[in-house]
Amino acid sequence: MNYLAEIQPDSDAYLQALLVLADLYQSEGIYESAEAKLKEAYALAPDEPVIQFALAEYYFASADYKQAIPYYRTLLESDERYFSGVDIASRIGVAYALVGDVKRALGYLEQIEETSMTPDVRFQLAMIYATDEETHDKAIDTFEALQKIDPDYSTLYEPLGELYEHQHRDEEALQTYQNGLAVDQFNPKMFERAAIVSERLGNTNEAQSFFKEGLEHNPEDVTLTLDYSDWLTLHEKYEENINLLNDYLADDEADIDPAMYRNLAKSYEGLEDFDMADKYYQAALPYFDTDASFLKDAYYFFRESGEKTFAKETLRLYLNVVPDDLEMLEEKDIQDLQDDVSDLY
Repeated sequence: MNYLAEIQPDSDAYLQALLVLADLYQSEGIYESAEAKLKEAYALAPDEPVIQFALAEYYFASADYKQAIPYYRTLLESDERYFSGVDIASRIGVAYALVGDVKRALGYLEQIEETSMTPDVRFQLAMIYATDEETHDKAIDTFEALQKIDPDYSTLYEPLGELYEHQHRDEEALQTYQNGLAVDQFNPKMFERAAIVSERLGNTNEAQSFFKEGLEHNPEDVTLTLDYSDWLTLHEKYEENINLLNDYLADDEADIDPAMYRNLAKSYEGLEDFDMADKYYQAALPYFDTDASFLKDAYYFFRESGEKTFAKETLRLYLNVVPDDLEMLEEKDIQDLQDDVSDLY
């Protein structure tokens, strides 16, 4: 590197030295210096394709796709479709896809011949097809082709499974999630989807197994924890839910979702531990003051527990959300009558 740095700007080898230095800096993680050398080279020879390509590849590798696109387009407009074995059109298409410009991305990606498609190009093309229901079948075909070519391409399985679900092909969705989890056990979303699809197919035990295995591999994932908690609460597995959430909440650094308080309230109520249920209904109330289902449950709990102040407040909040609920309007009339009687004494 010292030798390269000593090459002077008036040397015929200076441009090449800048490119080599940029490559060395980038390989060592000194990105600002790498970019500076490439920009210096570009300033000296802006029409040189190898420098345009080097800058484009630098920005692409740095995930700065907006910066990469103009350099790639300059190459393509100069009839440089392929450069150093790279299909420039595919690079532009992938870059547009990754910045969310799917219309432009599709225009480039669909130009690429089947034999020239890399796994990344197939994935981005499938993801674009997946954004439009009219091209969902194309998305599925493209994902399936990618799976055959590169079954270890782990990010294909979640969107493919979701497409199958959207088409009500639950058996295929479940198999896809299982295939994906064999490749990547640290994707909590796939465990969640596998559990939900299993439940829908009537496999309750399998659904619970997916939740448990998912949390073994992703114990700090708040979404998966809450989804499992919701599932346990729905199936009235109250003790398991309490153990799950108490273990999770014991970590002071854990992300907390207020829905956990709601589920704890329901679980403790189900086990007739009314003091703890009261604690968690009160904890959840500020977060669910517009949730009609929660407010109705909380109202009846507070009413039966003799918590008149909280019962009155939850009833008021509930009627703000559902003002025409005749059952609850009758409850309010009873409350008002009780208040009037109390005022007499």
